Amino acid sequence: MVFMNILSGFASYDAGITRVLQDWETMGVFAYVLPFILIFAVVYAILDNVSVFKDRKGINLVIALAVGLLSLQFNSVAVFFGEIFPRAGIGLSVVLVSLILAGAFIDWDNPSHKWIFFGIGALAFLFVVANAFSAYSGYTGNWWNDYGSAIIILVIIIGLIVSVTVSKKEGKK
Repeated sequence: MVFMNILSGFASYDAGITRVLQDWETMGVFAYVLPFILIFAVVYAILDNVSVFKDRKGINLVIALAVGLLSLQFNSVAVFFGEIFPRAGIGLSVVLVSLILAGAFIDWDNPSHKWIFFGIGALAFLFVVANAFSAYSGYTGNWWNDYGSAIIILVIIIGLIVSVTVSKKEGKK
């Protein structure tokens, strides 16, 4: 009899994926749990890889735990993650579709074609980050009017440095 009551409770529960995701959002999984796990894992991996504290993994664990929890102290991380990751999914979709469409026509052995897709990925990254910052509620100011020309000049200088170093390496071969 008790077993039948439990089963009847499951039958009335709307267990669709939408409901599950809404429940998770209500419980704070997306705002707190997932950002904490991501920040904790990245900080721990960096500390473990850099080996600042040698083989003392406990210290790395405590530091990663503290950084992860401190990053959630104010709501800015949750809001920023809520802005950037949906846009990153859109950016990845654009890059994936361009790879699929061009895959039939491009010779992947040609290095210049790889650079073209690197450029598409870099543009997608810039659009994702720019849109995330512009929609971010903690963002204030008009950064493009203030720093846009400096950013363009910096990108051009970096591009020139990369092209000069790549051409010298190819010339020596």
